[in-house]
Amino acid sequence: MAITAPRPGTTTASAAWSLWALLLGVGLLMLGNGLMGSLLGMRAAEEAFGNTATGFIMSSYFVGFLAGSTLTPRKLREVGHIRVFAALASITSIAILVHVMVIDPWIWAGMRLVTGFAYAGLYVVTESWLNGYASNQLRGRLLAFYMVISYLGMGGGQLMLNLADPSGVILFLLVSILVSLALVPILLSHTPQPDTSQPESMSLLRLCRLSPLGTIGCLLTGIANGTVFGMGAVYATRSGMAVDEVAAFMGAFILGGALLQWPLGKLSDKTDRQKVIVVVAGLATLLALAGLTVDADSPLLRILLGAALGGTSLTLYSLCLANANDDLTSSQVIAASSSLVLALGIGATLGPVSTGLLMEWLGPGGFMWDMAVIHALIVVVGLYCLVHFPSRASETYGHYVAMPAGSAALGTTWAEEAANEAEQLELDLEGEALSAAEAEAPADIDDAWADQGAPRPSPL
Repeated sequence: MAITAPRPGTTTASAAWSLWALLLGVGLLMLGNGLMGSLLGMRAAEEAFGNTATGFIMSSYFVGFLAGSTLTPRKLREVGHIRVFAALASITSIAILVHVMVIDPWIWAGMRLVTGFAYAGLYVVTESWLNGYASNQLRGRLLAFYMVISYLGMGGGQLMLNLADPSGVILFLLVSILVSLALVPILLSHTPQPDTSQPESMSLLRLCRLSPLGTIGCLLTGIANGTVFGMGAVYATRSGMAVDEVAAFMGAFILGGALLQWPLGKLSDKTDRQKVIVVVAGLATLLALAGLTVDADSPLLRILLGAALGGTSLTLYSLCLANANDDLTSSQVIAASSSLVLALGIGATLGPVSTGLLMEWLGPGGFMWDMAVIHALIVVVGLYCLVHFPSRASETYGHYVAMPAGSAALGTTWAEEAANEAEQLELDLEGEALSAAEAEAPADIDDAWADQGAPRPSPL
């Protein structure tokens, strides 16, 4: 299906319908990714790998994600989006099948690293595809629509744990099928491949000086996200929850994040964003501490608590990202994107490891202790910034755009395209101003050029 640029006045619904094949592929990818994350956690517990080894396995995904988000744009320029997407999806499908061929924590860690690398590249291709279609007027709404599909896919993947016994091979085969099936609608779609150029780098130290809460917040929310997606199912399993209850817990966690993304983001547009971050992180801290007191015989209460904690924890990355953009000039946004991705990736890598160590020491409650400490640190940093780095009112502030943490690496592409369009608009306005000035120039300018024996230069 050929995808053409949207006409002026195109609605979000009609634009999304034009991209149905791409969005369907994204939904299938996220179904597979959501199912695989929880499935590995449960299977690792059954294989008695231990909390530390399981945390290492889960962290390997985010190490691969860092590498994939850094290296994939280079390969896109060499062979194009479609070939990269097909290759990475095939690699992912193979890595998933290796898990059931060799039951070994070191092999699983290696395959998880490969999976993280491939998924990062798949996200890059997907959002580049969306970015090549969307105009500035539709970009934010399409990205929000894409975010909802991503979270619903992740949540739906958790519920698919009920389809078969995690100790068998059926669920692993199902993940491989979903990833392979995601290739079909995208490979049958035809669209010009967008240009993906590499932004200049900015050190984390410099970025932290420019936007301390945005940078440190992305790092800490990365730890929280890595903890949730890497060790959430392990925590639920070792808390005595059945397979269907583990699926419901993880699904509720992600659904809570999907439902509260938009209202909290709109609230942060209308008031001091730093205050919103502090309040949301404070609520997440209290909910995590409350999770320590929940009776193990109350799975429904634990699931409801997971939905509330997900609604606060999983929304903080987008809030911190928006706060970072508030503190940067338009010329700094592109350079800062890669550093924010790096901060998120480092945090996501540390999350499962730190949680695994705490659960080894404190039991299943180590998961909630880790979540409480992470969000308490965000509160402390936020309060410090409210005093020493108060928000500045500016007409150049960008609006909040809901962004799923799993696709953080792709914000660079969207920011760069927006900046390119803004630069082109500025050049067009300058050209119009020059043409108008020349039209009003006195006629004797032509005579001056004639006196020098040369024709007047063409404005073109």
